[in-house]
Amino acid sequence: MKPIEITRDNFTEEVANSPVPVLIDLWAPWCGPCRMMSPVIDEIAESAEGFKVGKVNVDEQMEIAASLRVRSIPTLVVFKNGEVAAKSIGVQSKEEVLKLLDA
Repeated sequence: MKPIEITRDNFTEEVANSPVPVLIDLWAPWCGPCRMMSPVIDEIAESAEGFKVGKVNVDEQMEIAASLRVRSIPTLVVFKNGEVAAKSIGVQSKEEVLKLLDA
């Protein structure tokens, strides 16, 4: 499965009201480290069981980035029960990203 594109229109449904944890990748097309993370996030999304994966383009969804106080990208945020459970900034290995989901 591919990551879900998260926008202000679907944030409540896909993230805030999600019955399963949600891993969100906040990124931008011009960001080199974001492009490095993209295959990792895609790989995690393909094998996701018990959680879902979304991506937020911060250039297009500035309100979401601002509400999460994102100052650097890539930023990964894990939501559980509509609340931020974990946050990570910068390039991470697949293993490190999966550990965030256990937080």
